Amino acid sequence: MFWGRIMATSALDWTVAAACRGSEGTIFYSADTAERKEDRLERERLAKRICAVCVVREECLSAALERHESYGIWGGLSEFERRSLTRA
Repeated sequence: MFWGRIMATSALDWTVAAACRGSEGTIFYSADTAERKEDRLERERLAKRICAVCVVREECLSAALERHESYGIWGGLSEFERRSLTRA
């Protein structure tokens, strides 16, 4: 084990160290398909603040990109931000 990092032995071992673990899922995913823009932006800001201090943020983002996650905040990025990464 390295300082502040967990060595993964399987593809999802990083999830045990995720800062979002135990958080309410609606922070990272919209619970309402008719969510107002202002509410979505505030929810995403909160999720991204959690991601910003996460020690496995890179692993989370990589997993989301590999699985082509279409919804939610993963590794500090929204689905739109992740899509722009894959187009570049």
